[in-house]
Amino acid sequence: MGPIPSKWRGNGICQIDNFNDSNKNYCNRKLIGARYFYKGYEAHEGKQNASFYTARDTQGHGSHTLSIAGGNFVQGVTVFGNGNGTAKGGSPKSRVAAYKVCWPGGCSDADILAGFEAAISDGVDVLSVSLGGRSENLLSDSIAIGSFHAVDSGVVVVSSAGNSGPSFETVFNVAPWLFTVAASTIDRDFTSYVTLGDNKQFKGTSLSYKDLPSQKFYPLITGEDAKHSYALYIDAKYCRYGTLDVEKVKGKIVVCLEDEFFGIVVAGPEASSAGAVGMILASDSESFYDFIAYPHVLPTSHLNYSDSQYISSYIQTQKNPVAYITKPITEIPIIPTPVIASFSSRGPNNIQPSILKPDITAPGVNIIAAYSEATSISGLTSDNRRFPYTSMSGTSMSCPHVSGIVGLLKTLHPEWSPAAIKSAIMTTASKLDNIKKPIKDRFYENASPFAYGSGHIQPDLAKDPGLIYDLNVTDYLNLLCAINQNHKKIEAIYNKPFICPKYSYNMLDFNYPTITILDLGDKIVNASRIVTNVGPPSTYNVKTKAPNGISILVEPSSLKFNEVGEKKSFKVVVKAMDNYVKEGAIMDYVFGELVWSNGNNRVRSTIVVKL
Repeated sequence: MGPIPSKWRGNGICQIDNFNDSNKNYCNRKLIGARYFYKGYEAHEGKQNASFYTARDTQGHGSHTLSIAGGNFVQGVTVFGNGNGTAKGGSPKSRVAAYKVCWPGGCSDADILAGFEAAISDGVDVLSVSLGGRSENLLSDSIAIGSFHAVDSGVVVVSSAGNSGPSFETVFNVAPWLFTVAASTIDRDFTSYVTLGDNKQFKGTSLSYKDLPSQKFYPLITGEDAKHSYALYIDAKYCRYGTLDVEKVKGKIVVCLEDEFFGIVVAGPEASSAGAVGMILASDSESFYDFIAYPHVLPTSHLNYSDSQYISSYIQTQKNPVAYITKPITEIPIIPTPVIASFSSRGPNNIQPSILKPDITAPGVNIIAAYSEATSISGLTSDNRRFPYTSMSGTSMSCPHVSGIVGLLKTLHPEWSPAAIKSAIMTTASKLDNIKKPIKDRFYENASPFAYGSGHIQPDLAKDPGLIYDLNVTDYLNLLCAINQNHKKIEAIYNKPFICPKYSYNMLDFNYPTITILDLGDKIVNASRIVTNVGPPSTYNVKTKAPNGISILVEPSSLKFNEVGEKKSFKVVVKAMDNYVKEGAIMDYVFGELVWSNGNNRVRSTIVVKL
């Protein structure tokens, strides 16, 4: 990324990122700036030319995530006149450091681990890690290993849940010491409307750079109908490179299908180079429900599946189909919000299903933040546009939202452990949207904790959670013992001698802020937890909301605390109703909750049960 702009300097966070830069909460420590790690990449790809070896952000992704976490207040931020206002990061006076560990083609485990080591040595307080991939074993996962050492040093590590949703069991970065973040929408959209010759109008999404020359109708054609004679229909319908015939496209609005393989970036340049005046990006799958406000190179509107189907039918049945695309506008407020992004990866946890993942959800759709002017705003080499800000979407964007909040909590409560900070954010999160209804997914059905974890972040409540669920490194090591990792492997991740306890460690007693019970069957299951008081003396009473067919009893039902730091334990007794067991009515996961309240604080834990 090069030198850290002065407007981003402050008291601290650190971001390790995909083609990235980093944020850090150094407080009174030295400001490191930007560093890069390439030995692992070089081992696979060989030595590169001298200009390659730089911490500069040549992709934009790192600048974007860094400024979300720690960017200072900047007035007049806009993307082509849209979303105009004052922008800031989650921890706006943070001192930031960049640790670039990814290069064109991927991220080497050796470079990721080197980045973690450097960040720990530099004394960062928060690591924001917007990268990752699917893993089958925590002890072979470089992010899990690096973050373990960071947490052992008191560093909070926040990570992305992944962009492989909406399928279940797609979440990654599932180590229990990681803070895993899903992505959801905000109450703002960038909207462009499509009007057809029959006066039918459709609402789409766009951040197009240009407008149509005038408000008149233009001829409408599909990519298939506009294909070159030598092009394949399968390629032309997506408007892939070199497929459109200039003679057929020039002066028209072309309809291109959203390309699941190449993404939404390739159709626009092809349509534009073929002479199209505009483009309708049409979803050809009911599962595509995320409409990203992309900085298209020509007037464009991105439409959903049902609207796209209507337009296809209109073109086929009209002799002279025509359309008009409006200039994008900023719409506020959007109801309902937050909505879970369909791209956001879902649980359950594929490595250790007894730990609910993701942990939390935060804004990750159409987020405006800083961007590197070393690359085009679209990321395309053919695009010469350079801007300091853009809108991007992904769990890469939701991750630093949480990192910024962690930075603030670290300032307010420097004595809190990484697990305590994580607990404070999780137990104060909300399961409701801005109209007080259950959070929805992109199909506007009620989302589950496998999509949002404990819920959507509420920073103001996290600073005073009342009670926290704390964990230390020994707890994590005992958990690794319980999932049958041997001493040698555990010592490899811990880098210190460690002997697993002789007694059998009960996974149900792992002091996580959520409770997951697997294979309940006809058993009565006990799960123990310990809460620590971080507020004034008070008495907490419990309320539970049991899943259908499940009974939940908490013993004791009241906890009295006389001082800060006092700990109390309780037991959660879970069993299935007899008729449910006999009828086999519960064959999948069901969800409930447990809430401790003293009248001022609500400490909520999600309960996940599988019969």
